[in-house]
Amino acid sequence: MKTIDALLAEGVEGKRVFVRADLNVPLADGTITDDGRIRAVLPTVKALADAGAKVVVASHLGRPKGAPDPAFSLLPAAERLGELLGAPVAFAQDTVGPAAHDAVDGLQPGQIAVIENLRFNAGETAKDDAERGAFADRLAALADVYVGDGFGAVHRKHASVFDLPARLPHYAGYLIATEVGVLKKLTDDVKRPYAVALGGAKVSDKLGVIDHLLERADRILIGGGMAYTFLKAQGHEVGISLLQEDQIPAVKEYLKRAEDKGVEFVLPVDVLVSPDFPDLKTKAPANPTTVAADAIPADQEGLDIGPETRKLYASKLSDAATVFWNGPMGVFEHPDYAEGTKAVAQALLDSPAFTVVGGGDSAAAVRTLGFDENAFGHISTGGGASLEYLEGKTLPGLAALEN
Repeated sequence: MKTIDALLAEGVEGKRVFVRADLNVPLADGTITDDGRIRAVLPTVKALADAGAKVVVASHLGRPKGAPDPAFSLLPAAERLGELLGAPVAFAQDTVGPAAHDAVDGLQPGQIAVIENLRFNAGETAKDDAERGAFADRLAALADVYVGDGFGAVHRKHASVFDLPARLPHYAGYLIATEVGVLKKLTDDVKRPYAVALGGAKVSDKLGVIDHLLERADRILIGGGMAYTFLKAQGHEVGISLLQEDQIPAVKEYLKRAEDKGVEFVLPVDVLVSPDFPDLKTKAPANPTTVAADAIPADQEGLDIGPETRKLYASKLSDAATVFWNGPMGVFEHPDYAEGTKAVAQALLDSPAFTVVGGGDSAAAVRTLGFDENAFGHISTGGGASLEYLEGKTLPGLAALEN
């Protein structure tokens, strides 16, 4: 795929450049709680503005139902983008209507505008190709060139991600070029030993990537809520822990395949349990108990990996040359259940390996728990996109940029 460097070499002075970013930031009462995705697109936006382009930034935020919803406005993201750039950023209160056209028409070379949430128009996410294409046509009228830099959305067949690049000269931004380069190091050019740490709530969300990694990884560590389905598959009592009974046959198959292929599958040896899920708003003390992973009481819920598992997982990551981590080890949002996730993050920092944090909750945990983002090899901005890439799936947004 052609990258933004090729575009800059051709010259963008005075051209309207549509940047499909991922500004899908978490908001609490209208305040951004993590601006990582906005910071990730800064190099692309700044390079284009510095080269004299009229930069039109577009993104989705949340899941509005194809109509304007003030709760999902991109205004806070546009304001934060301006703060980070140290430059004014115009904001259009619609996506392809009069406000968007006025904002774009008012741009001078080197200036930037953000249009309102793309998902305020039903055409953005439509399953119907014609409806999606009609919205892409209207977006194309705002620009001369397309730059895809919203990696967190490239696994979606949406108008601004898939259809719009076909209507304009198109290039990959710095973020997408970096993300793809990193993911190739996890698939095509892997340095070994290759260790993977997977967590999160649902094993069903990770089955595809586990299937793919069984052909590539040397060691797979399992934590988070999904660990209890694995423990149950081994015949252990898991109490009232998160459990996906319907996934047990698949999990058993994967454990058998791992054994046959010589892939080391590592499960918790102890866990923190409680009869009650913690209050994440007040973060009141939860007073958990540590028990062996094969001795969870019937009335208790597993909420984090235990101290022996933390040591075990740190040792399993210490000699790796490549580490991919996706998903927290426990309910990290509560301080009593954050130690497992902290331990894995610290193990990545302590390791000489090339380390990749696979977006989503893992990236949020790194920031929430106060780790230096720059100390990791790479922190992805797209959890779902990263996983689908590792599953070997064709990502519509990347395919569109390659055509």
